[in-house]
Amino acid sequence: MTLLPWRHTGKETSGRSSLFEDLALPLLPALYNVAYWLTRNATDAEDLVQETLLKSLRGFEGFEADSNFKAWIFRILRNTYLTSRSGLAARRTVALEEELDEGGKLGPGAYPEAAIDRETPELNLIRLADRATLQSAMEKLPPPLLEIVLLCDVEELKYKEIASILEVPIGTVMSRLARARAHLRKSLEGNTFTREFHA
Repeated sequence: MTLLPWRHTGKETSGRSSLFEDLALPLLPALYNVAYWLTRNATDAEDLVQETLLKSLRGFEGFEADSNFKAWIFRILRNTYLTSRSGLAARRTVALEEELDEGGKLGPGAYPEAAIDRETPELNLIRLADRATLQSAMEKLPPPLLEIVLLCDVEELKYKEIASILEVPIGTVMSRLARARAHLRKSLEGNTFTREFHA
């Protein structure tokens, strides 16, 4: 006996929903973390994650099984943020295609793109910093640099995944990461722990 078409579709949909839950639920803390940093507000972050989950569930039929789900859902989170009122307001000051120099001004990059290493002394120093000081320094980063630090150093995504999420070349990811770390290093230089570390 064959199943009626609507019953067959229902089982397939149920299976896809279950697969979506299996893939998405472990990522909720990471999605919320990035959403909170982008919105700087707990309620807005919750709303952003909820909207991201709704959009990704609706679009899950189009998700290719051999694709990177984490990169896919983070791209949806980012695009949802950018199309929100607060996201667009934050982005109006810096075009995504343009780069920032160390002073936060638009201009060509000061760092060769291939000279970036994931394990840098600066990154190790940042890891030793207390949470409040680091949070304060991160809050001063321009949005394009903040999202690079979040995706690379906090969520530990690979350059290729970040490039896919941000829809930029890998070289741009590396260049922005170098600038972001330079901004953080400069912000943290005056702190006591930095002086003691170098003493």
